[in-house]
Amino acid sequence: MTEKQNTLGAATLARVAAFAALIAALGLPGSLNLFGNAVPLTFQTLGVMLAGAILGSRRGALAVLVLVLLVAAGLPLLAGGRGGLGVFAGPSVGFLLGWIPGAFVTGWIVERGGKAPGIARLILACAAGGIGVVYLFGIPAQALVAGLPLGKAALLSSAFLPGDLLKAVVAAFVAHGVRRAYPAAAPGRDR
Repeated sequence: MTEKQNTLGAATLARVAAFAALIAALGLPGSLNLFGNAVPLTFQTLGVMLAGAILGSRRGALAVLVLVLLVAAGLPLLAGGRGGLGVFAGPSVGFLLGWIPGAFVTGWIVERGGKAPGIARLILACAAGGIGVVYLFGIPAQALVAGLPLGKAALLSSAFLPGDLLKAVVAAFVAHGVRRAYPAAAPGRDR
């Protein structure tokens, strides 16, 4: 490898690590369980949306994967200080694992918008990946682990929807601002 390739690889690694840390930091305010739902409401999905929207599909998914692997290794990086293999046996496992493809889909949709995707595309990307894909994994897993009918798990999870839609809008505006301020950091710039 040339020196330039090593430097660029380090830049990608730094971005991935920074977004894994951001997602972990968004868990610091804690979590809230709504309407008796065993799956908590957290700010961490905002970080998942931001990772995909700013880093792109592959780097965004990689950032989330790094976080998930650190959680599996026992680090208390999820909201409420949760971590360890026990998290993967709980009702939120599908949502947690859904973050990885959620970030990927968010980034994939954003990447299809060219060098300067508009706010509407960014909101759509964050909602499709950060909500749609995450719920697609999370709701069936919650139903299975908690022994709930799929409809009841979906109804419980619908309590997250207003907050998640707000997170999608916030993530879109933040991503838009970051992409305008730092165009060199856009996906594909360091390959």
